[in-house]
Amino acid sequence: MSISVKNTTKFYEKQKALSEVSFEITSGEIVGFLGPNGAGKSTMMKILTNYISQDEGIVIVNGADVSKEPIKVKRSVGYLPEHNPLYTDLYVKEYLGFHADIHNISKKRIDEVIDLVGLTPEKNKKIDQLSKGYRQRVGLAAALLHDPEVLILDEPTTGLDPNQLLDIRNLIKEVGKTKTVLLSTHIMQEVEAMCNRVIIINKGEIVADKNLKDLLGKQEQVLEVEFDLRVEPELLKGLPHLKWLKNIFENTWQISFDTQEDMRPKVFDFAQENGLKTLQMQQKIMNLENMFQELTK
Repeated sequence: MSISVKNTTKFYEKQKALSEVSFEITSGEIVGFLGPNGAGKSTMMKILTNYISQDEGIVIVNGADVSKEPIKVKRSVGYLPEHNPLYTDLYVKEYLGFHADIHNISKKRIDEVIDLVGLTPEKNKKIDQLSKGYRQRVGLAAALLHDPEVLILDEPTTGLDPNQLLDIRNLIKEVGKTKTVLLSTHIMQEVEAMCNRVIIINKGEIVADKNLKDLLGKQEQVLEVEFDLRVEPELLKGLPHLKWLKNIFENTWQISFDTQEDMRPKVFDFAQENGLKTLQMQQKIMNLENMFQELTK
């Protein structure tokens, strides 16, 4: 197991940032770590990379306990933080040489990684001369330089143009064949394009942990219905194939059905049988973005 997180809790003074978080990730998985701002994503990533420590729980990365073997953890992890701190007055090769010295690895590895991330045309430039996209590549090159078993990527595609985004996406997918990759992003299309699993965190708690194929292949139909009168939830629970209910506003409900059958006629008939009128009805098919919104509201 490359990453194992068990009952992990983190406080910032009296504020609980993580609450008994648990999950496991194996080698060869690319996992999207999703959540709204302030949900605890960056906190969890900093614990995994040994930038900060947890207050409770056990975190194992590539067989090493982050609390007891911090050096071993750092050797096995490549980390690209959200704001990608770079020494912009250094040349690209100079900056990567600095990282090579830290990890005590051969300078030959620098050219390999430069080629891997598509930095060859810019390798002799100063970092402050590079575009946002190429600066991201420098950060990714630094994360990959020591050939880590685990990659932690916080918003790796931020600021990239469509062509750069495609290149980095393909690179992450290729790297993910032999490494464990945990990446955070707010772009749901990127998750669908790169990841094979999704973990969603909200208010410091895991609210979903699902295989992406199962998630996207799931047939879940949601109707947003406005009735003319107030409806008690117990009445709506009599609908067939009902999965969940949510009262949106006064007489407006979101109703989820676990079936491929179009349930709109059933809802019309249900309303008529119970002396109600449907003022409006809208059908939605749940995708990753809709599910994220439902789970993190």
